[in-house]
Amino acid sequence: MLEEVFYGNTILQWFIALSIVVGSVVVGRILYWLFKNIAKKFSSATATKFDDILIDTIEEPLTFVLTLAGFYWAISTLALPMTLGVWISKGFYFLLFITAAWLLARLFDVLVQEYIAPKVASSENDLDDQLLPILRKGIKIIIWVVAIIVGLDNAGYDVGAVIAGLGIGGLAFAMAARDMIANLFGGFTIFTDKPFIINDRIVVAGVDGTVKEIGVRSTRLQTLAGRTVIIPNATLADSVIENISSESSRKISLNLGLTYDMSSKQLQQAMDLLKSIAAEHSDSIETNTLISFNMLGDFSLNIFFAYYIRSGADILDTQTSMNLAIYKEFSEAGLEFAFPSQTVYHKPVD
Repeated sequence: MLEEVFYGNTILQWFIALSIVVGSVVVGRILYWLFKNIAKKFSSATATKFDDILIDTIEEPLTFVLTLAGFYWAISTLALPMTLGVWISKGFYFLLFITAAWLLARLFDVLVQEYIAPKVASSENDLDDQLLPILRKGIKIIIWVVAIIVGLDNAGYDVGAVIAGLGIGGLAFAMAARDMIANLFGGFTIFTDKPFIINDRIVVAGVDGTVKEIGVRSTRLQTLAGRTVIIPNATLADSVIENISSESSRKISLNLGLTYDMSSKQLQQAMDLLKSIAAEHSDSIETNTLISFNMLGDFSLNIFFAYYIRSGADILDTQTSMNLAIYKEFSEAGLEFAFPSQTVYHKPVD
Protein backbone atom coordinates (compact mmCIF):
# COMPACT_ATOMS: atom_id res chain seq x y z
CA MET A 1 0.00 0.00 0.00
CA LEU A 2 2.89 2.37 0.75
CA GLU A 3 4.08 2.02 -2.83
CA GLU A 4 0.85 3.19 -4.37
CA VAL A 5 1.27 6.44 -6.30
CA PHE A 6 -0.88 9.52 -5.80
CA TYR A 7 -0.17 12.71 -7.79
CA GLY A 8 3.27 11.48 -8.82
CA ASN A 9 4.44 10.38 -5.35
CA THR A 10 3.99 7.22 -3.31
CA ILE A 11 2.09 7.15 -0.03
CA LEU A 12 5.41 6.61 1.75
CA GLN A 13 6.83 9.81 0.19
CA TRP A 14 3.71 11.75 1.20
CA PHE A 15 3.97 10.32 4.71
CA ILE A 16 7.66 11.30 4.98
CA ALA A 17 6.91 14.81 3.76
CA LEU A 18 4.05 15.15 6.25
CA SER A 19 6.30 13.83 9.03
CA ILE A 20 8.93 16.47 8.18
CA VAL A 21 6.28 19.20 8.29
CA VAL A 22 4.93 18.02 11.64
CA GLY A 23 8.49 17.61 12.96
CA SER A 24 9.45 21.12 11.90
CA VAL A 25 6.35 22.54 13.63
CA VAL A 26 7.18 20.58 16.79
CA VAL A 27 10.83 21.70 16.70
CA GLY A 28 9.69 25.26 16.19
CA ARG A 29 7.36 25.10 19.19
CA ILE A 30 10.10 23.51 21.33
CA LEU A 31 12.53 26.22 20.30
CA TYR A 32 9.94 28.87 21.14
CA TRP A 33 9.43 27.30 24.59
CA LEU A 34 13.19 27.22 25.19
CA PHE A 35 13.48 30.91 24.30
CA LYS A 36 10.51 31.85 26.45
CA ASN A 37 11.43 29.88 29.57
CA ILE A 38 15.16 29.20 29.61
CA ALA A 39 16.94 31.81 27.50
CA LYS A 40 14.97 34.64 29.14
CA LYS A 41 16.03 33.46 32.61
CA PHE A 42 19.70 33.69 31.64
CA SER A 43 19.24 37.07 29.96
CA SER A 44 17.32 38.52 32.92
CA ALA A 45 20.28 37.70 35.18
CA THR A 46 22.64 39.94 33.18
CA ALA A 47 23.17 43.63 33.88
CA THR A 48 22.34 44.80 30.36
CA LYS A 49 18.84 44.88 28.96
CA PHE A 50 19.83 44.50 25.32
CA ASP A 51 19.99 40.69 25.46
CA ASP A 52 16.41 40.59 26.81
CA ILE A 53 15.29 42.78 23.92
CA LEU A 54 17.18 40.62 21.42
CA ILE A 55 15.64 37.36 22.68
CA ASP A 56 12.12 38.83 22.71
CA THR A 57 12.64 40.08 19.17
CA ILE A 58 14.11 37.01 17.46
CA GLU A 59 12.16 34.18 19.12
CA GLU A 60 9.08 34.34 16.88
CA PRO A 61 10.82 35.11 13.52
CA LEU A 62 13.44 32.40 14.18
CA THR A 63 10.73 29.86 15.01
CA PHE A 64 8.88 30.79 11.83
CA VAL A 65 12.06 30.41 9.74
CA LEU A 66 12.71 26.90 11.11
CA THR A 67 9.11 25.91 10.42
CA LEU A 68 9.35 27.40 6.92
CA ALA A 69 12.61 25.49 6.29
CA GLY A 70 10.88 22.30 7.36
CA PHE A 71 8.06 22.88 4.87
CA TYR A 72 10.58 23.56 2.10
CA TRP A 73 12.55 20.41 2.97
CA ALA A 74 9.36 18.36 2.99
CA ILE A 75 8.24 19.66 -0.40
CA SER A 76 11.72 19.11 -1.86
CA THR A 77 11.42 15.37 -1.11
CA LEU A 78 8.41 15.12 -3.40
CA ALA A 79 8.35 14.81 -7.15
CA LEU A 80 6.43 17.87 -8.24
CA PRO A 81 5.85 19.46 -11.65
CA MET A 82 8.71 21.76 -12.62
CA THR A 83 6.52 24.84 -12.76
CA LEU A 84 5.09 24.20 -9.28
CA GLY A 85 8.57 23.54 -7.91
CA VAL A 86 9.85 26.83 -9.29
CA TRP A 87 6.94 28.74 -7.79
CA ILE A 88 7.46 27.08 -4.39
CA SER A 89 11.20 27.88 -4.49
CA LYS A 90 10.52 31.52 -5.37
CA GLY A 91 7.91 31.77 -2.62
CA PHE A 92 10.37 30.31 -0.09
CA TYR A 93 13.07 32.88 -0.88
CA PHE A 94 10.50 35.69 -0.85
CA LEU A 95 9.23 34.63 2.59
CA LEU A 96 12.82 34.55 3.89
CA PHE A 97 13.27 38.24 3.06
CA ILE A 98 9.85 39.04 4.53
CA THR A 99 10.90 37.29 7.75
CA ALA A 100 14.14 39.28 7.80
CA ALA A 101 12.11 42.49 7.45
CA TRP A 102 9.84 41.31 10.25
CA LEU A 103 12.86 40.74 12.47
CA LEU A 104 14.47 44.11 11.67
CA ALA A 105 11.20 46.01 12.10
CA ARG A 106 10.56 44.35 15.49
CA LEU A 107 14.12 45.04 16.67
CA PHE A 108 13.98 48.68 15.54
CA ASP A 109 10.57 49.19 17.16
CA VAL A 110 11.68 47.76 20.51
CA LEU A 111 14.96 49.73 20.54
CA VAL A 112 13.08 52.97 19.87
CA GLN A 113 10.55 52.15 22.58
CA GLU A 114 13.19 51.27 25.18
CA TYR A 115 15.97 53.80 24.50
CA ILE A 116 14.81 56.72 22.35
CA ALA A 117 11.18 57.27 23.41
CA PRO A 118 12.01 57.89 27.14
CA LYS A 119 14.58 60.55 26.21
CA VAL A 120 12.13 62.21 23.84
CA ALA A 121 9.40 62.17 26.50
CA SER A 122 11.71 63.83 29.06
CA SER A 123 12.72 66.70 26.75
CA GLU A 124 11.12 70.15 27.08
CA ASN A 125 10.45 70.45 23.35
CA ASP A 126 7.23 68.74 22.21
CA LEU A 127 8.22 68.75 18.53
CA ASP A 128 10.30 65.59 18.97
CA ASP A 129 7.25 63.90 20.53
CA GLN A 130 5.36 64.56 17.29
CA LEU A 131 8.23 63.74 14.94
CA LEU A 132 9.22 60.44 16.57
CA PRO A 133 6.05 58.50 15.57
CA ILE A 134 6.39 59.77 11.98
CA LEU A 135 10.06 58.81 11.73
CA ARG A 136 9.32 55.51 13.44
CA LYS A 137 6.62 54.53 10.97
CA GLY A 138 8.62 55.90 8.03
CA ILE A 139 11.69 53.78 8.78
CA LYS A 140 9.56 50.66 9.30
CA ILE A 141 7.83 51.27 5.96
CA ILE A 142 11.25 51.63 4.28
CA ILE A 143 12.38 48.31 5.81
CA TRP A 144 9.30 46.50 4.51
CA VAL A 145 9.45 48.10 1.05
CA VAL A 146 13.14 47.23 0.61
CA ALA A 147 12.53 43.66 1.80
CA ILE A 148 9.63 43.19 -0.64
CA ILE A 149 11.60 44.59 -3.58
CA VAL A 150 14.74 42.54 -2.82
CA GLY A 151 12.63 39.45 -2.15
CA LEU A 152 10.82 39.78 -5.47
CA ASP A 153 14.12 40.38 -7.25
CA ASN A 154 15.71 37.27 -5.74
CA ALA A 155 12.58 35.31 -6.57
CA GLY A 156 13.23 36.08 -10.23
CA TYR A 157 10.75 38.86 -10.84
CA ASP A 158 11.64 42.01 -12.74
CA VAL A 159 11.20 44.78 -10.18
CA GLY A 160 12.56 47.51 -12.46
CA ALA A 161 9.09 48.41 -13.68
CA VAL A 162 7.81 48.44 -10.08
CA ILE A 163 10.63 50.75 -8.97
CA ALA A 164 10.02 53.04 -11.96
CA GLY A 165 6.33 53.16 -11.09
CA LEU A 166 7.17 54.00 -7.48
CA GLY A 167 9.51 56.74 -8.69
CA ILE A 168 6.84 58.33 -10.89
CA GLY A 169 4.23 57.99 -8.15
CA GLY A 170 6.61 59.45 -5.59
CA LEU A 171 7.36 62.39 -7.86
CA ALA A 172 3.65 63.08 -8.36
CA PHE A 173 3.03 62.83 -4.63
CA ALA A 174 5.97 65.14 -3.88
CA MET A 175 4.63 67.75 -6.31
CA ALA A 176 1.15 67.54 -4.79
CA ALA A 177 2.41 67.62 -1.20
CA ARG A 178 5.25 70.10 -1.75
CA ASP A 179 4.10 72.54 0.92
CA MET A 180 3.43 69.78 3.42
CA ILE A 181 6.89 68.29 2.89
CA ALA A 182 8.51 71.73 3.16
CA ASN A 183 6.74 72.34 6.47
CA LEU A 184 7.73 68.87 7.68
CA PHE A 185 11.40 69.50 6.91
CA GLY A 186 11.07 72.96 8.46
CA GLY A 187 9.83 71.34 11.65
CA PHE A 188 12.74 68.89 11.54
CA THR A 189 15.14 71.84 11.17
CA ILE A 190 13.60 73.54 14.21
CA PHE A 191 13.92 70.28 16.12
CA THR A 192 17.61 69.80 15.27
CA ASP A 193 18.83 73.43 15.42
CA LYS A 194 16.56 74.44 18.36
CA PRO A 195 16.50 78.20 17.67
CA PHE A 196 13.77 78.39 20.33
CA ILE A 197 11.78 76.22 22.73
CA ILE A 198 8.33 76.38 24.27
CA ASN A 199 7.63 79.62 26.20
CA ASP A 200 10.47 81.51 24.46
CA ARG A 201 9.62 85.00 23.25
CA ILE A 202 10.71 85.43 19.64
CA VAL A 203 10.35 87.92 16.80
CA VAL A 204 9.93 86.33 13.35
CA ALA A 205 8.32 87.52 10.12
CA GLY A 206 7.23 90.72 11.84
CA VAL A 207 5.46 88.85 14.67
CA ASP A 208 6.51 89.35 18.31
CA GLY A 209 5.14 86.65 20.56
CA THR A 210 5.67 83.71 22.92
CA VAL A 211 6.02 80.19 21.53
CA LYS A 212 3.08 78.11 22.75
CA GLU A 213 3.21 75.05 20.51
CA ILE A 214 5.70 73.59 18.03
CA GLY A 215 3.94 71.23 15.65
CA VAL A 216 4.97 69.13 12.69
CA ARG A 217 3.39 71.51 10.16
CA SER A 218 3.30 74.85 11.99
CA THR A 219 4.24 76.75 15.15
CA ARG A 220 1.80 78.75 17.29
CA LEU A 221 2.78 82.08 18.84
CA GLN A 222 0.82 84.18 21.32
CA THR A 223 1.41 87.88 20.71
CA LEU A 224 1.66 90.51 23.44
CA ALA A 225 -1.93 91.46 22.59
CA GLY A 226 -3.05 87.91 23.45
CA ARG A 227 -3.77 86.83 19.88
CA THR A 228 -2.65 83.48 18.45
CA VAL A 229 -0.55 83.55 15.27
CA ILE A 230 0.12 80.32 13.33
CA ILE A 231 3.30 80.36 11.24
CA PRO A 232 4.20 77.48 8.85
CA ASN A 233 7.45 75.78 9.77
CA ALA A 234 8.81 76.32 6.25
CA THR A 235 8.47 80.09 6.80
CA LEU A 236 10.24 79.82 10.15
CA ALA A 237 13.09 77.80 8.65
CA ASP A 238 13.70 80.47 5.96
CA SER A 239 13.28 83.52 8.23
CA VAL A 240 15.56 85.44 10.55
CA ILE A 241 14.50 84.56 14.11
CA GLU A 242 15.25 86.89 17.03
CA ASN A 243 15.08 84.96 20.29
CA ILE A 244 14.42 87.59 22.94
CA SER A 245 14.34 85.06 25.79
CA SER A 246 17.92 83.98 25.07
CA GLU A 247 19.38 87.41 25.81
CA SER A 248 21.76 87.47 28.76
CA SER A 249 20.58 90.97 29.74
CA ARG A 250 18.24 93.69 28.44
CA LYS A 251 19.86 97.01 27.53
CA ILE A 252 17.83 100.12 28.39
CA SER A 253 19.01 103.45 26.92
CA LEU A 254 17.83 106.88 28.10
CA ASN A 255 18.59 110.40 26.86
CA LEU A 256 17.90 112.79 29.73
CA GLY A 257 17.60 116.40 28.61
CA LEU A 258 18.27 119.14 31.23
CA THR A 259 17.57 122.83 30.75
CA TYR A 260 20.28 125.18 29.55
CA ASP A 261 20.33 127.08 32.85
CA MET A 262 22.09 124.11 34.49
CA SER A 263 25.68 124.74 35.62
CA SER A 264 28.53 122.31 35.05
CA LYS A 265 28.36 121.32 38.73
CA GLN A 266 24.70 120.46 38.36
CA LEU A 267 25.45 118.35 35.27
CA GLN A 268 28.10 116.47 37.25
CA GLN A 269 25.63 116.11 40.12
CA ALA A 270 23.10 114.62 37.71
CA MET A 271 25.61 112.01 36.50
CA ASP A 272 26.60 111.19 40.10
CA LEU A 273 22.93 110.69 41.00
CA LEU A 274 22.56 108.25 38.09
CA LYS A 275 25.53 106.24 39.39
CA SER A 276 24.05 106.06 42.90
CA ILE A 277 20.62 105.06 41.56
CA ALA A 278 22.24 102.25 39.55
CA ALA A 279 24.11 101.07 42.66
CA GLU A 280 20.86 100.98 44.66
CA HIS A 281 19.34 98.66 42.03
CA SER A 282 22.33 96.30 41.80
CA ASP A 283 20.07 93.32 42.53
CA SER A 284 18.21 93.80 39.24
CA ILE A 285 20.71 95.60 36.98
CA GLU A 286 24.35 94.95 36.14
CA THR A 287 27.20 97.22 37.20
CA ASN A 288 28.45 98.07 33.71
CA THR A 289 26.30 101.19 33.27
CA LEU A 290 27.13 103.85 30.67
CA ILE A 291 26.82 107.55 31.61
CA SER A 292 27.94 110.43 29.40
CA PHE A 293 27.24 114.15 28.83
CA ASN A 294 26.97 113.52 25.14
CA MET A 295 25.17 116.40 23.44
CA LEU A 296 24.43 120.10 23.44
CA GLY A 297 20.98 119.94 21.92
CA ASP A 298 18.77 122.60 20.42
CA PHE A 299 16.84 123.10 23.65
CA SER A 300 18.51 120.74 26.20
CA LEU A 301 21.76 119.50 27.65
CA ASN A 302 21.61 115.76 27.02
CA ILE A 303 22.97 113.09 29.36
CA PHE A 304 23.12 109.56 27.95
CA PHE A 305 22.36 106.79 30.46
CA ALA A 306 22.35 103.06 29.61
CA TYR A 307 21.96 100.15 32.00
CA TYR A 308 21.49 96.38 31.65
CA ILE A 309 18.68 94.49 33.36
CA ARG A 310 19.85 91.12 34.63
CA SER A 311 18.50 87.91 33.14
CA GLY A 312 15.54 86.72 35.19
CA ALA A 313 14.68 90.14 36.60
CA ASP A 314 11.28 91.62 35.75
CA ILE A 315 11.94 94.07 32.92
CA LEU A 316 8.88 96.27 33.35
CA ASP A 317 9.17 96.47 37.14
CA THR A 318 12.88 97.32 36.92
CA GLN A 319 12.27 100.07 34.35
CA THR A 320 9.47 101.51 36.50
CA SER A 321 11.63 101.50 39.62
CA MET A 322 14.58 103.11 37.82
CA ASN A 323 12.47 105.83 36.18
CA LEU A 324 10.71 106.69 39.44
CA ALA A 325 14.05 106.92 41.25
CA ILE A 326 15.52 109.19 38.54
CA TYR A 327 12.47 111.48 38.57
CA LYS A 328 12.44 111.71 42.38
CA GLU A 329 16.18 112.30 42.84
CA PHE A 330 16.39 114.87 40.05
CA SER A 331 13.33 116.75 41.34
CA GLU A 332 14.69 116.89 44.90
CA ALA A 333 18.07 118.14 43.59
CA GLY A 334 16.41 120.89 41.52
CA LEU A 335 17.54 119.39 38.22
CA GLU A 336 14.87 120.44 35.76
CA PHE A 337 14.11 118.43 32.65
CA ALA A 338 13.91 120.35 29.39
CA PHE A 339 11.09 120.21 26.89
CA PRO A 340 11.00 121.50 23.31
CA SER A 341 10.85 125.29 23.46
CA GLN A 342 12.05 128.40 21.63
CA THR A 343 12.96 131.86 22.84
CA VAL A 344 12.08 134.68 20.42
CA TYR A 345 13.90 138.04 20.68
CA HIS A 346 12.23 141.12 19.17
CA LYS A 347 14.57 143.81 18.03
CA PRO A 348 12.98 147.17 17.28
CA VAL A 349 13.61 148.54 13.81
CA ASP A 350 14.73 152.18 13.66
